[in-house]
Amino acid sequence: MSKQPNFLYIMTDQHRADWLSCYGHPVVRTPNIDQLANTGTRFDQFFVATPVCMPNRASFMTGRYPSVHGLRYNGCLLPENANTFVDVLRAGGYKTASIGKSHLQPMTDIAPVGTEAEKTGPIKEAWKSDVGRYDHEQPAQYTGDKAYQFPSPYYGFDHVDMVTGHGDKAGGHYRQWFRQKHDNWQTLIDPDNQIDHNYSCPQAYRTPIPEDSYPTAFIRDRAKDYIENSKNSSDPFYAFVSFPDPHHPFNPPGKYWDMYSPDDFDVSIHYSDHKNPPPPLINAKKDFDSGAGQLIPQISFMASDEHIREAMALTAGMITMIDDAIGEIIETLKATGQYDNTVIIFNSDHGDFLGDYNLLLKGAWPKESITRVPMIWSDPLQRQAHVADTLASTVDIAPSILERAGILPYFGMQGKSFIPSTQGKQGPRDSLLIEFNDGGKRMGFDPPARVRVLVTNDWHLALYKDEDWGELYNRREDPNQLNNLWEDEAYAAQKAELMIALSHHLIAQMDESPRSTLLA
Repeated sequence: MSKQPNFLYIMTDQHRADWLSCYGHPVVRTPNIDQLANTGTRFDQFFVATPVCMPNRASFMTGRYPSVHGLRYNGCLLPENANTFVDVLRAGGYKTASIGKSHLQPMTDIAPVGTEAEKTGPIKEAWKSDVGRYDHEQPAQYTGDKAYQFPSPYYGFDHVDMVTGHGDKAGGHYRQWFRQKHDNWQTLIDPDNQIDHNYSCPQAYRTPIPEDSYPTAFIRDRAKDYIENSKNSSDPFYAFVSFPDPHHPFNPPGKYWDMYSPDDFDVSIHYSDHKNPPPPLINAKKDFDSGAGQLIPQISFMASDEHIREAMALTAGMITMIDDAIGEIIETLKATGQYDNTVIIFNSDHGDFLGDYNLLLKGAWPKESITRVPMIWSDPLQRQAHVADTLASTVDIAPSILERAGILPYFGMQGKSFIPSTQGKQGPRDSLLIEFNDGGKRMGFDPPARVRVLVTNDWHLALYKDEDWGELYNRREDPNQLNNLWEDEAYAAQKAELMIALSHHLIAQMDESPRSTLLA
């Protein structure tokens, strides 16, 4: 075994922790991911830095919170002058590759819904203009036949196979490859040509695209190619393999469409189960009763039990397709003789309500459905099953990988290494912070929501900017968070203690970098 291991980092999109069989799901079949858990550490209390794609992916890359790294909500961007842990690996001798969804820059040119531009003078922003380019992931770059060339390095990545968007309408290098593979590509993506089905759930779409032409297959094959091409290299590699599923729309291709039946699933937490629903949930129920529907496809919404079960069945199909792809990628690692020197990590960027409180998708109400995600660390130093109950966060991933690689991080990284937790030792945290900053008005918030959450082993405390209400739940006694204790006088002292702890986290959200140039 070489001194520095390879890293294969597998990320899924909008995939909550309990939707894997190794996390206890009774229906979804994920044998290959389960095998990772059987040969590694499965974290049971792993939370995102923020339950939104772009800012949490930037926190993953930088080891810093959104309020510090600057990508605060979808539609923002990670400044090109931001260092990432991938930059550190590259400087330390690693080959680096991003295969699949990156989402560190906007994938569309669509402005957030429900925002009004404030009047400004001749200087528009508090920051001077950045000289970088931030259109590398936008559709205009992929209209030609020749694969779009990324600047090197791209946030630390030397090799980039880009997939943008979701489902069978995904773009980037995938779309360029798809057009070359299918002469009738326009017919295959025409919404009028979807295969007949009996689902009525919003965003349920039966694509005619074959399984081997779906984005999951493209990412699988590019990952296998990269691993194959790395087998004779003397340099270790870090490969980030990022699947856009099981994020909506709900459109698993081929056999994965009807692999599961809606009848296999139950809605276990209903709106009516909440003893004192907070305003965002009340607003969702009001919209549901009025038939308002979704303003845009990305906004969370309340749905009937029937529609939720349909969404569950299709989501399960997408997850099993990813699991099958992961099996092939790991087999390639083994066939090329690299498995015994590769740390394999499985994680997601955030979750989905997926029926909890009768909601679907994600939104400005940061419950564990969308903030708690899977994290599995399978390390060749100890390929054995272990469950870590320690608290850990997305910001902790970067320092953990760097510690395992034997490379020091940069100044200003906020995360803490959880490597001791993979070795059966105490974790680095007794509490963690989750941020939520919305880019537009939704779930009844006006202006857009700003939320800070403190999570401990026993408590969940949520503070909403400028709102006269908040949330306090006992995670041990009320794991589904159905009884808000915020107004309960019996818990006033506990709330005050947690508010002080949250204040300490917020005080820490200062960018310590750059340090004084006078320091040695």
